[in-house]
Amino acid sequence: MKERKNRFRSVVSLVNTKLSVKTAAIVIASSTLISALLGIFRDRWLNSMYYDTYPAGLDAYTAAFTVPDFLFFIITSGALAVTFIPVFNQRLVSGNKKSAWELSGSILNFLAILCLIASILIMAFADPLVRYVVAPGLNESAMALAINMMRVIAINPFLFAIATVLSSMQQAVGRFVFYAIAPALYNIGIIIGILSFTNGISIFGIQLFEGGIMGVALGVVLGAILQLITSIVGLVGLGFEYEFKIHWKNQGFRSILRVLPLRSVDQGIDYVTSIMNTNLASRMGEQSIRAFQQASSLHSMPINLIGVAISTAFFPKLSEEAGLRHEEAYLNTLRSAYRTIIWISLPVAIVAFFIRGYVVNFIKNGGDPKIASVLAAFVIAIFCQSLYHIVARGYYAKQNTRTPLIISIIAFVVQIIFAVGFSALKLGPEGLAYATSISAIFEVGVLAILQNRDMERRLFDFNFWVAMGKILVASVLAGIVAYIMTKLLPLLAVNNSFLATFPKFLAITAVTAVFYIIICSVLRIEEVKPVVQRINDTLFKNIKRQ
Repeated sequence: MKERKNRFRSVVSLVNTKLSVKTAAIVIASSTLISALLGIFRDRWLNSMYYDTYPAGLDAYTAAFTVPDFLFFIITSGALAVTFIPVFNQRLVSGNKKSAWELSGSILNFLAILCLIASILIMAFADPLVRYVVAPGLNESAMALAINMMRVIAINPFLFAIATVLSSMQQAVGRFVFYAIAPALYNIGIIIGILSFTNGISIFGIQLFEGGIMGVALGVVLGAILQLITSIVGLVGLGFEYEFKIHWKNQGFRSILRVLPLRSVDQGIDYVTSIMNTNLASRMGEQSIRAFQQASSLHSMPINLIGVAISTAFFPKLSEEAGLRHEEAYLNTLRSAYRTIIWISLPVAIVAFFIRGYVVNFIKNGGDPKIASVLAAFVIAIFCQSLYHIVARGYYAKQNTRTPLIISIIAFVVQIIFAVGFSALKLGPEGLAYATSISAIFEVGVLAILQNRDMERRLFDFNFWVAMGKILVASVLAGIVAYIMTKLLPLLAVNNSFLATFPKFLAITAVTAVFYIIICSVLRIEEVKPVVQRINDTLFKNIKRQ
């Protein structure tokens, strides 16, 4: 038994070794892609079961997430990642492991207790939260369903809080494998709920649960448990010494508590916006909540694949360089991250506009005009919000949470004004997406301008703007190719199955990507060189040997 345990530890430690920035970005992007594909199948199955037959129930399910997600993100998620990692990293770099373990254990216990209280409060006040805050436009039966679902999902902030602290520790030391796997397992849990729990749960012939859409909520909880287990496994080989104690005198813990509220408010603003959008969409008729949420999820996929993955991989290095006050290295790393994200996200945003019909078809067989229309309004946000993640982390690496907070509050006000105004003009859920894009342009633009101004040497130098001009030209040309390809390989109403449309989608994206790489090579864009080199090494390795 002991030998088996040691073998397990050695295998986990081997898999979970420290990764370079490029390798970490590839691992995170790959796992995010897998999670996104699982999310597509999750939504496709769920929409096929309820989107047309029980739209009010699907709206209720979507609305039930808002408050648990809001409390988790405002207390823990993004707030923790950008405040905890720099402080934890400083202690490890200086060799003070005792303080690092005290810090991580204290944060773990503090946030777990806080989120447990939040989970209990959600369960107690789910009724007024749904009825008066989240979705007042739902009919009575859908509202009752949303209340019950919210009470089930309410345990997630507690489970997620523990998993996030453990994952942040792994990120800080450059171990990304189990951190990257966890979201995929969360989706697997939900898929199990859709395919199994909706048919009921019984043990030894005793019916414990009758089934229905409530089974999906149980799958959500299962996914959270799987994600937590994965995060715990990722600790193997890290040497973490846990104590069920909060070290209030630990200076790192105190410094995080001072910074955490500002970042929490900043993070919470995004989810207040989500609640506001759900509230407004609930008044726009059945399917509006779900259509907006589905388009929002689709637009988030490239953001997570590009902006979150790349900025997460760069962040530990940025934090280390900022902590050591290596200004030149910090500037070069930040500029490189900017260029990389722009080089990938700009063409993706443009191409997404033209192939949105295919994308929507993946989550709803036969597509849906309303979801596609909302997704088109999100296109600008794909680029801006991808870039936002590295812009903001440039501030967080220097432990400056105040500036992003102030700009986020202003951007939030901008979004509210446009969202309410567009709703009054009866633009439907598309208006909410337009408001999001306008707010995203404002937020990332102002933060980037201020960041450039505060640098001793300019972040956006002449060479940067020349490169941006070339990337814009290449992206527009790629968009034209994507448009032509959609006309040559159109969606056919007679067969919109996944197996029928995916090859066409793959062909369109492949041809567009190859064309984009060729144009970037012709224009001598720096970011394409490693890609071309990798292609040469892969395709012509055997020829070179001969």
